[in-house]
Amino acid sequence: MQLFVLLIVLGFIYACNAYTPVDNYLIDCGSSTNTTIDGRVFLQDLSVSSSVSTPEKILASTTSNSASSFDNSELYRTARIFTGPSSYSFPIKKQGRHFIRLYFFPFVYQKYNLTSSKFSVSTESFLLDNFDAQSNAGPVFKEYSLNITSDTLILGFTPWEGSSIAFVNAIEVVSVPDDLIGGDAQILNPPGTYKGLPEEALELVYRVNMGGPKVASSQDSLGRTWIPDQTFMLDVNLANPKNFSGKINYQKDEGATEETAPRIVYATARELATSDTPDENFNMTWEFNVDSNPLYLVRLHFCDIVSEALNLLYFNVYINGLSALRDVDLSTLMVNKLAAPYYADFIVGVSDGSNKLRVSIGPSTLNSVKSDGILNGLEVMKMNVSDGSFDVGSVAKNNHTVILGSVLGAVAFTVILALVLAFIVQRRKMAGNQHSKSWVPFSVFGFSIAGSSKGSMISSLQHTDMGLQFSFIVLQEATQNFDENQVIGVGGFGKVYKGILRDGTKVAVKRGNPKSQQGLREFRTEIDLLSRLRHRHLVSLIGYCDERNEMILVYEYMEKGTLKGHLYGSDFPHLSWKQRLEICIGSAKGLHYLHTGSAKAIIHRDVKSANILLDENLMAKVADFGLSKTGPELDQTHVSTAVKGSFGYLDPEYFRRQQLTEKSDVYSFGVVLIEVLCARPVIDPTRPREMVNLAEWVMKMMKKGELEQVIDPHLAGKIKSDSLRKFAETAEKCLSEYGVDRPAMGDVLWNLDYALQLQEAGPSELEDDSVNRISELPSQVRNIGTFDSAALEEGLAANIGDDSEVSMNRVFSQLIKSEGR
Repeated sequence: MQLFVLLIVLGFIYACNAYTPVDNYLIDCGSSTNTTIDGRVFLQDLSVSSSVSTPEKILASTTSNSASSFDNSELYRTARIFTGPSSYSFPIKKQGRHFIRLYFFPFVYQKYNLTSSKFSVSTESFLLDNFDAQSNAGPVFKEYSLNITSDTLILGFTPWEGSSIAFVNAIEVVSVPDDLIGGDAQILNPPGTYKGLPEEALELVYRVNMGGPKVASSQDSLGRTWIPDQTFMLDVNLANPKNFSGKINYQKDEGATEETAPRIVYATARELATSDTPDENFNMTWEFNVDSNPLYLVRLHFCDIVSEALNLLYFNVYINGLSALRDVDLSTLMVNKLAAPYYADFIVGVSDGSNKLRVSIGPSTLNSVKSDGILNGLEVMKMNVSDGSFDVGSVAKNNHTVILGSVLGAVAFTVILALVLAFIVQRRKMAGNQHSKSWVPFSVFGFSIAGSSKGSMISSLQHTDMGLQFSFIVLQEATQNFDENQVIGVGGFGKVYKGILRDGTKVAVKRGNPKSQQGLREFRTEIDLLSRLRHRHLVSLIGYCDERNEMILVYEYMEKGTLKGHLYGSDFPHLSWKQRLEICIGSAKGLHYLHTGSAKAIIHRDVKSANILLDENLMAKVADFGLSKTGPELDQTHVSTAVKGSFGYLDPEYFRRQQLTEKSDVYSFGVVLIEVLCARPVIDPTRPREMVNLAEWVMKMMKKGELEQVIDPHLAGKIKSDSLRKFAETAEKCLSEYGVDRPAMGDVLWNLDYALQLQEAGPSELEDDSVNRISELPSQVRNIGTFDSAALEEGLAANIGDDSEVSMNRVFSQLIKSEGR
């Protein structure tokens, strides 16, 4: 009852202080009458027909009740249908940040089946690419936040090839305060500050009210809807809902304003339930499903409505396991005020393939501080970025010329279409046929893979024998038109599909996003690298496709998937200790070849269990070389470069100094070894604080002599103590804080092979002190890496790669066994 009264009071306050937008276009598309929702009037479509450029004026309606249970259901009952490229034109009275909200609900109207439509929606900054009504059977609401810098907003709708129609049910174009998205944002990985938020184009993914009810658009001065947080919490019992009936102290020059978030968001919260659990060392965590490719702006809303005095509430904030705020005291941030709203912006990426974004609140580690923490609200917004940079809109301007041309009129569209057809004809002449082995420059609408390198990349590839240039049609057929049921993985570059070529060959088809430059650098790097390297423990690149503005790589198919999938998170049978050792040895051989198999070392830079693939015989092969980097020159010790990789596997020295060496791969591989031993994620925010980072936790347990307590329970009693000791010692050396203290990959390989021998050997086959003596290898043995590299190169030159591996196994066997010494 108290909360109900609070909502009424806050609603009355909102009505008295509602923000009045300068531009406020609300359109009920396809409707012949105005529609009023929560006091806002959506104008009938006919009243704005003069601003619509479309071949036909088709207004559609439905009597279906399938959308009646959704918010603003009245807006989904009618639609404007476009049979060709069309656009709405909105005069902008006040340039600056605007919300653009789009409503979609497919239905059947006369001869038009909206459920089969595919189309794009664009402005001068690209919005929505390839809206597929079939994959969105229910109502779809999209909200974008754009900085409009022109006097007119053109909102274009373009049906895709093979689809004759596009549609929209309702549109909002509403100006908002320019400072709604402003100031700086904290970049979490690598740490830094981003100052470009005012110009960013953003797409809403989530807007959540923690600990409180759903907040309707009528309760928000900017017409936003905030959903409750219960469904996102990993354990709702670890947090208590809080509500506050007192005054919210908005600060005029500090913190949040009344437009940042409504009062009801700051008057409700989730608080750590420390009194309800015997262990106060835990986090309350929310988990959100997101795409793995883009960067996200995560805005956290705070307001101390739980403290009775200043300086009593201290807590930490984590996003995807990264420390975002530490020992934060809201009363200090808000100039000694309680119940004063505050927000913080963070930029994070989701590149581990999990498609999960986690936000955690945990207690501070300061002495004499109560274990506590709160969160009032959260917003997650996708950033419009390209190729790993923060350049907004450049992708749209380069890759969506057709859409922009349609907005300019039918004549320009026809001209561009003719140019595209001429381009395709010319490309086919250049390609000759789908099995050409020469590299054809990737260039569509001015987007060239040669780029600023002036073709050096292309010329280097023309002299390789990397495999086939596949036509798009062949790969489309192999993957059943890129059927979602064929998806076997998702990464930062794009989705990976299982495919079967016409000759029955199974392949893995990695398809990049063809409408942006996301992954362009990785595309070039993988082709360049894998066209020059061949090794039985590196995944082979079979071919590529660059037709139709696509970036597609074709690899050998690895039947058993990723090492990560065999360790946790899937239904694969548990690996035995011998199988795990053999997988680690195979992976080490692949990495060792990268480091030593060519004139310059090649540093993988993203070694992790998800990038180690297994064939039908569980033989390991290292994959995903998009982030790989050529090693330093002979007279240099490192390569200075921006930090890239996956959190949890990153070399701390590389992270601090931005100086990359082969030892950075060794550190990452050390984390993989720990992962193999324990069979759990390397970062898990749901665990107690000391166990969140797997490598750190295991190292601590090793120092205590309690290693047996952290290993995978399925291995309990199945590992010989000497083998476990040697394996753990190897991992510990790999995880040394400084690269100079870590072993070379050849030494890691030696130690792992020895651990396998220890597991399989009988008591009489090994000397009593052999386990300890192996760490002090003689120089001629420690240089085995040079011999291994030479043997592998000789085998490659003679096209007998497998034989070189057999010979090396014999060498290892002779050196390891006691009688061989």
